[in-house]
Amino acid sequence: MTDKVAFTMKLKPNRIDEYKQRHDEIWPELVALLHENGISDYSIFLDEQSLTLFAVQKVSSTTISSNDKLHENEIMQRWWAHMADLMETNEDQSPVTHALRLVFHMD
Repeated sequence: MTDKVAFTMKLKPNRIDEYKQRHDEIWPELVALLHENGISDYSIFLDEQSLTLFAVQKVSSTTISSNDKLHENEIMQRWWAHMADLMETNEDQSPVTHALRLVFHMD
């Protein structure tokens, strides 16, 4: 079973182009890691006025249990370090995220 999850992140000022370029060149090993952990159909949108990033992804029922493994994974930690200068981060360099609640869905 798959569900969609959405969350926000925050980009630092004057970093839009670099953020886009780094994602245009996303590491194949990171994409593989996300797929292996049940994450697919992942999109990130940007509100350029507020620099808020809005992410939405499909997750399998196993994703929640594998989320801790992702946080501990060396590939994920390298990606966070690679992106840390572009966005608001936690002490471990993971992006600060805020989960969003689904309030409407139409098939």
